[in-house]
Amino acid sequence: MADFSDIIRGMNWGYLLELAYNIIPALLSIIVHEICHGLAALAMGDRTAKRQGRLSLNPLRHIDPFGILMLVVFRIGWAKPVSVNMMSFKNPKRGMAVTALAGPASNFVLAALTMFAYGLLYPLIYGGRIGTTVLNTLSLTAYISISLGLFNLIPFPPLDGSKVLFALLPDGTYMNLMRYERYGMMILVAVVFGLSRMGISPVGTAAEFVFEKFTVLARLGAGLTG
Repeated sequence: MADFSDIIRGMNWGYLLELAYNIIPALLSIIVHEICHGLAALAMGDRTAKRQGRLSLNPLRHIDPFGILMLVVFRIGWAKPVSVNMMSFKNPKRGMAVTALAGPASNFVLAALTMFAYGLLYPLIYGGRIGTTVLNTLSLTAYISISLGLFNLIPFPPLDGSKVLFALLPDGTYMNLMRYERYGMMILVAVVFGLSRMGISPVGTAAEFVFEKFTVLARLGAGLTG
C-alpha cells in the first residue's frame, strides 16, 4: 500500500497549480458579479441580499462549487443566486431587469479595468517570473469575466438575460415563466456538456471576439494610443 509520500510524489502538481491559477480569476469574476446584483437590488429598495450577507467579498458566501468548476473548466459557470424580493421594487419587473443586468455589466467593467491595468503594468513588470504571473492573471481575469458576463446575458432562465426578456412580457406570462426558471439550469448544463463534446463553444467564440476588442484598453494603459 502506498504511503503518504508516494501519493504526494505521484500527484500532478502542474495540473493542480494550473487549476489554482484559474480559480482565482474565476472567484473574482463571480464575487463582483454577485455583489453588484445585490447592490443594484439595494439601490432599488430591496435589502434581502444585504440581510443575507451577500454584499461581502467573502467568496464562500457566493460560490456554487459546481458552478465555479464549470467556469474554470468550460469558461461558462455561475454562482449561488442572490435572493431578490421583487415585491420590494416600485416596478417589480423593471427592478428585476435592472438587478439582473447589473451582474453582467459589472463583469464587462471588471474586464475593462483589468485589461487597462495589464497595459499599465506591462512596461514595468514584464519579463520577470512574478511579473509575468501577474500579467497572465490580469489577462485571464478579463477573459473569464467577459465569458461570465456573456453567458449570463443568454435569455434563458435562470440566467440574467431571461429576466430582461421576461420584463417585456405581460405580467401573467412573466410570473408563470418565473416559476419554472429553477429547471433551466439543468437544461443549460446538459447543453453545455453536449456542445463541449462536439467541440462547439458559442460563448467561448463570442468571448474571444469581445476580449480582442478589449485589448485596445491594454494599449491605452501602456500609452500606445496611436
